[in-house]
Amino acid sequence: MNIISVRENPDYKDIAIRYFQQSWKSVLPIIYEDTISHSLNARNVLPQWYLLQQEDTIIGCAGLITNDFISRGDLYPWICALFINVKYRGNNYGSLLIEKAKMDAKHAGFEYIYLCTSHIGYYEKYNFHYVGQGYHPWGEESRIYEQKIK
Repeated sequence: MNIISVRENPDYKDIAIRYFQQSWKSVLPIIYEDTISHSLNARNVLPQWYLLQQEDTIIGCAGLITNDFISRGDLYPWICALFINVKYRGNNYGSLLIEKAKMDAKHAGFEYIYLCTSHIGYYEKYNFHYVGQGYHPWGEESRIYEQKIK
């Protein structure tokens, strides 16, 4: 199992764009194309985009960003777009991407990491704690979770 940082491996840019676009079809395709392309030469440590590779197959993805289109701009960084291909679920592969994002956030000097989701029960398994609701520009709300980085 290999976690690929797209910033550290820019040759994966187009693969990452396609994988995020196919995994998150509800997000306008230009969003991932624009953010991943611009992340390669970002002045700051964020955003980061990751691919999870098993042998020669990309099986998952995630990002580490400053805001996940949520009203709580006072909280960051955010794990976003965590996705594991259905065929590979049930093996705790998502935890590998979570740990990579936490490690990068810690190295960047952050004390907490956040995520927003409608899922209940999944992130609690990885020691995330519910801290409240947040609101998206399109009118939906999500549960916000945090974890102190050790």
